[in-house]
Amino acid sequence: MVAPQLSALTRSPIVLGSRSPRRRDLLAQLVPQERIVVRPPSSSDEAGFNGLASWAEIETRLFEIVRVKNEDVRAHSDPAAAVLSADTVIVGEAEGELAVLGQPPEDESWREVVRGWFHRYLLGRPHFAVTGACLSLGERNWECVVRTKVVFTLAEPAMVDWYLDTGEPVGKAGGYGLQGAGSVFVEMIDGSPSNVIGLPLRETRNMLIDAGLLDGPTMA
Repeated sequence: MVAPQLSALTRSPIVLGSRSPRRRDLLAQLVPQERIVVRPPSSSDEAGFNGLASWAEIETRLFEIVRVKNEDVRAHSDPAAAVLSADTVIVGEAEGELAVLGQPPEDESWREVVRGWFHRYLLGRPHFAVTGACLSLGERNWECVVRTKVVFTLAEPAMVDWYLDTGEPVGKAGGYGLQGAGSVFVEMIDGSPSNVIGLPLRETRNMLIDAGLLDGPTMA
């Protein structure tokens, strides 16, 4: 079988294996919208982070999650298609222990869960947004994991109540959205802002270029 020419690859579709509209919008900053085919994984079930106490364990699990998502989407896509999957978590620390904050519960308990996260792990202290991404094309995979340090200011309980009333924390890793009202809490970002939203643009661009899906130089 003859390998596709570079010019053909740079026009070919990219299957985004994600339910996140924010991730789709970020990918559209790198490639035209018409090249993006959104195909979420068939199952929303994924491995958790309970009992993982080190960065190495957390990042290994994140890689496992994005690989499973990628394989799921590939199984329902054209075998020749490029598939991009990603997952983002927030990692906080309290009393010397790391805690992975995923999306809040889908039931009514989400408000109290997010309130607890804010007061225990987020307000007035640093935390990390961590995204794992996997791009597959044919038999090859390109992967990355990116950390961004975020520092929230201290805020009164009334501010947290106001934010909860916006409903924005629902469906957001760590219970906040950097691209929305959650930005009012942010005092400093060290690293990629797009990574906090859900897709590290520099690293994703580099993977697309390495795979021949995008023209241009890579960035360190």
